[in-house]
Amino acid sequence: MPSLDRRRFLRDAAATTALVSAGGLVAGTATPAQAAPPAAAPTPTTPRKGAVSFRWWGAAGWRVDIGERTVLVDPFLSRIDTGLFTGAFKTDTPLTVRTDVIDPRVDRATTVLVTHTHWDHFMDVPYIAKRTGARVFGTLTAYHLGLAYGVPSTQLSAVKGGEVLDFGNHTIEVVGSLHSRNPSYSLAFPGVRVSQPAQPATIADLPEGDTLGYLLRVEGGPSVYFTGASDVAERNLTGLAPDVAMVALQNATTTGDYLPRLLAGLNYPKVVVPVHFDNFETPLENPPSVAETDRTRLNDMIAAVRRISPRSRVLVPEYETAYHF
Repeated sequence: MPSLDRRRFLRDAAATTALVSAGGLVAGTATPAQAAPPAAAPTPTTPRKGAVSFRWWGAAGWRVDIGERTVLVDPFLSRIDTGLFTGAFKTDTPLTVRTDVIDPRVDRATTVLVTHTHWDHFMDVPYIAKRTGARVFGTLTAYHLGLAYGVPSTQLSAVKGGEVLDFGNHTIEVVGSLHSRNPSYSLAFPGVRVSQPAQPATIADLPEGDTLGYLLRVEGGPSVYFTGASDVAERNLTGLAPDVAMVALQNATTTGDYLPRLLAGLNYPKVVVPVHFDNFETPLENPPSVAETDRTRLNDMIAAVRRISPRSRVLVPEYETAYHF
């Protein structure tokens, strides 16, 4: 496979900067979030009815604690080195799940949402599902890959977009979406799995497998939209109008008007949170490591959000910090 420009296939657009504390939004000028103390495995406080916290796990990954329930979105904690950030990308990098990193952080999970099945979104999911008994929602590709890893079919739910799933104190709406394109108008590891394959061995064995977004609505709490890649089927966003949007950083300009279409489709959320801007092949330690070119893109995205949606506040998150919206 020809060498790929760093992250051509991965990311997206999102941005601006507003300081948000672990306790909530701070009014005032937009400034980058400050570094937290050295990250340790989070110890959630005793859950109470209606309590909701959001912790970023790097890339497009989130842990959301809603009372007694825990929802994970694209949990990728192994952060293996593929050479993606050094210009020596190896498509045959073995899929090595770092249980020593995952176990202290994943004490429980009830639901796992997979936006697509590239390694930096999916590779840790089968281990987490088997460890916790969580139900995994994703495309048909995610379903078949889960079976390949030995996840029981009773824990796997294939979704397409349009489903509204009721979990009592929250609902999750599945939204059909698109993966971002690289400067060649393509993406790495395209394709789907329409039947159970052999267990994947390298990152190239995990294709994109179609892409979804998810809208989480919490009873008495916020509505939050999660993206995993930087393209958008804006007609699918009609009526969602979330309070908060987790928006992946755009790497290439081949997707036209990505941010304007996304923000308009979401009815200009009150809070925009950039994700997938970090070097996700480094340890999960604050401050997040950001490549120089990605820092420039992040700043450009922040400026774009200010222009497109001046009433939106932007939170640039830090790892494992509890945010409340």
